[in-house]
Amino acid sequence: MPSALYHPLLSDCRRLFLQNFRVDANIGIYDFEKRGAQRAVIDVDLFIPLVYTTPRHDKIGEVLDYDFIRDTIRARLTAGHINLLETLCDDVAQTLLAHPQVRAVRVSTCKPDVYADCDGAGVEVFHIKDQP
Repeated sequence: MPSALYHPLLSDCRRLFLQNFRVDANIGIYDFEKRGAQRAVIDVDLFIPLVYTTPRHDKIGEVLDYDFIRDTIRARLTAGHINLLETLCDDVAQTLLAHPQVRAVRVSTCKPDVYADCDGAGVEVFHIKDQP
């Protein structure tokens, strides 16, 4: 998704990302999916203005910590069963985008074990705040 950096509202942003975050998720609409967790893979891109992500003193407090992304995903997963990947994707994206430093977000969710003949089935969403 690096091409999103070419969007005019993101030209002054840095992309912070988490790739292939593997989690066990209680997700699915079928009875067998409601009996236990299954593997899910989540990718996140956050677009944050350089003014918030350019450290002056090489200190973690000067940037948005990757733990924010991981903690947001984990919090949603522990909140209860989710029927659809779309719901997981939208909920995580909305929470991340609510952070005052985040201008845009891309979230991709995938269940890698759904079909034997492909690497996974999933969904992706991209949101940009109206006002930078």
